[in-house]
Amino acid sequence: GLLPHPSMESFGAIGTVLGCSAGIALGGLVFAAYKLGLLYQLFHKTETKSPRHGGESVAEVLRAHGVKYVFTLVGGHISPILVACEKVGIRIVDTRHEATAVFAADAVARLSGTVGVAAVTAGPGLTNTVTAVKNAQMAESPLLLMGGAAGTLLQGRGALQDIDQMSLFKPLCKFCASIRTIREIVPTVRKALAIAQSGTPGPVFIEFPIDTLYPYHLVSKEFGVKNPPKGLMGKVVSWYLNNHLMNLFAGAWETRDVSPLPVDIPQATDDQVQKCIELVSRAKKPVILLGSQATLPPTPVNDIRKALENLGIPCFLGGMSRGMLGKDSPIHIRQNRRDALKEADLVLLAGTVCDFRLSYGRVLNRRSKIIAVNRDKTQLLKNSDMFWKPTIAIQGDAGSFLMRLSKGLKGHRCPEEWPQSLKAGDTTKENANRAKADEKTEHHLNPLKVLHRVDELMAEDSIIVADGGDFVGSAAYIMRPRGPMRWLDPGAFGTLGVGGGFALGAKLCRPESEVWIVYGDGSLGYSVAEFDTFTRHKTPVIAVVGNDACWSQISREQVPILGSNVACGLAFSDYHIVADGYGGKGYLVGREDDDRLSDIIRQAQRETQEGKAVLLNVLIGKTNFREGSISV
Repeated sequence: GLLPHPSMESFGAIGTVLGCSAGIALGGLVFAAYKLGLLYQLFHKTETKSPRHGGESVAEVLRAHGVKYVFTLVGGHISPILVACEKVGIRIVDTRHEATAVFAADAVARLSGTVGVAAVTAGPGLTNTVTAVKNAQMAESPLLLMGGAAGTLLQGRGALQDIDQMSLFKPLCKFCASIRTIREIVPTVRKALAIAQSGTPGPVFIEFPIDTLYPYHLVSKEFGVKNPPKGLMGKVVSWYLNNHLMNLFAGAWETRDVSPLPVDIPQATDDQVQKCIELVSRAKKPVILLGSQATLPPTPVNDIRKALENLGIPCFLGGMSRGMLGKDSPIHIRQNRRDALKEADLVLLAGTVCDFRLSYGRVLNRRSKIIAVNRDKTQLLKNSDMFWKPTIAIQGDAGSFLMRLSKGLKGHRCPEEWPQSLKAGDTTKENANRAKADEKTEHHLNPLKVLHRVDELMAEDSIIVADGGDFVGSAAYIMRPRGPMRWLDPGAFGTLGVGGGFALGAKLCRPESEVWIVYGDGSLGYSVAEFDTFTRHKTPVIAVVGNDACWSQISREQVPILGSNVACGLAFSDYHIVADGYGGKGYLVGREDDDRLSDIIRQAQRETQEGKAVLLNVLIGKTNFREGSISV
């Protein structure tokens, strides 16, 4: 109810007095009339001729929460949100696919510490985002997706683009809501933004029926009955529609609090931290596996970096934590992780999950002490019933935990010979990689040489976006992020197509940085059209496409196992010309350019400094570098 009022049951008690079912019905009519009266009083506190609309309420809340960008592909259902956001200074960034809009919002969430926001139209606009929303869920990115919907009275009646959108997103999102009245917008958006950031971060979804977003004079015109039935039925229909309209707009423009609600972040207890301090202090060969969760607010990533350096424990970095220790840290170990885990006497899983990336926990030594820290209880204990057992399992924030652990171990450092021995293994493996990069391939350029050259020449502030299979898998071994939160990949879902959106969001968040997309020629097809977006929104990025005319990650297994390359073959297409057509700058790079590869890369960097998005279409040959890697 809108105001405190007697219940339907109390009015229905009239039936007891009258002693008949007709009395109960009469009581119901009295209750309806009473409620309608309250609505009428509340409704007439507003200006029925007011030009205000629900999109303005959305914009007010987003601005109060520090949202700088809303990513979209425009649609009539959501136009009021976009126009209102633009008026209050929130930048509207329109993309060429709804999935890109969500990927871009995801990147902003990861890099800015705020909630990424996307708004798309009803029906196919929303269904186009499903993969990107699922990716955000699995990557634990705080994301608000706003979607249009058919009018409140038309849902389920065959309106344009009307489907059951709530059922689609409930399995993917931490919170889903459908706005039913305009006065619900502010509290619902505030609640959604808080939930997105609380606990284990993730996506939230709000559905906005079109009549909750447009001004009263337009909505009332649409509610009008063109040819109402005659007699009593016509009066009932008109009464019902007027009642619905009054309820929709009642209290719409009353002043409401738009400030952020508190965010709940789970923390380790003092007792848990103390037990971990004791375990680590006794370890001779400890190892830390750092996952993306370690980069989440509230702890600044540079503070976490200092804490890790004070501990002196060798670290393997994954997800958004890649680059946490810089390019040449003595405690950052990149190679031979499996061997290190076999030898370690203590393993700290700081936001790292025992899923396929750790062979479901089988790579952990059963004699090792294992400390697991994760905000999500399910992820914290994943596969612990089968392949591994935590010594201490802490449902809490990994970044805050590392700070407290370092403070408690002040003055204690890991024995230096342990990280030194692991670093020596790194050097041996990386020298072997460089030697393989110098080998001639049968056709075109050696992909490892290309990646080494890019790694050597890219700016110190570069952000790397990974979108592909075989070529990107090689890049993960060769390219070195220079600092924390400078490597963006899909995460556990392994989604292709993130490149355009991630790069767009990254360049907006860090306009002064070089943003590199490492594409496979297969994955490029998902978002090459976003070169149009890069041009229109003046977000110059550099895309390096490893073009071997093949889905090589799949072909490498499919051909020897099943004897066919079906559906794996592509062509050495002129992707550089596509970039030119969208207003960017494209370069074709082949074997004849081997000696001037560095010059071409430097030229691409100059082009981006002048405002052009650049695509390097690099023709590459085959190597056996990733032989034995499995893509399932």
